[in-house]
Amino acid sequence: MLTKNRILLIDDEEDFCFFVKKNLEQNAEFAVIYTTNPDRGIKLARKAHPDLILLDVLMAKTDGFKVLEMLKNNSETLSIPVIMLTALGDEETKLKASALYNENYITKPVTYEMLRLEIEKALLRHSYSGRR
Repeated sequence: MLTKNRILLIDDEEDFCFFVKKNLEQNAEFAVIYTTNPDRGIKLARKAHPDLILLDVLMAKTDGFKVLEMLKNNSETLSIPVIMLTALGDEETKLKASALYNENYITKPVTYEMLRLEIEKALLRHSYSGRR
């Protein structure tokens, strides 16, 4: 049996999290955990050490850039690839995310097929680079 890749989704929209989890688990080889609380997301990343993190930028409690910075400044979570998944599509925001070492930047709304493809590409890059 194949081992499912573990995905952590950090997004403050409960409905969005539910549907992303449902689609990724139902249609692909992923096990998804999610939280709508950015602080809990950081703790889950340290505890569960997922294979990849999907992270929103616009959240009520803490913005995704702060979460990304905290993840990349911690030795336990530094090597986990992070894909920013957000409604913000401007170049300035994308550049800011890139400077903080995100893996990719996907603008919402996103199709399941595109999301799955980007996740698989990121996981493949990390498995080839030995960071996984």
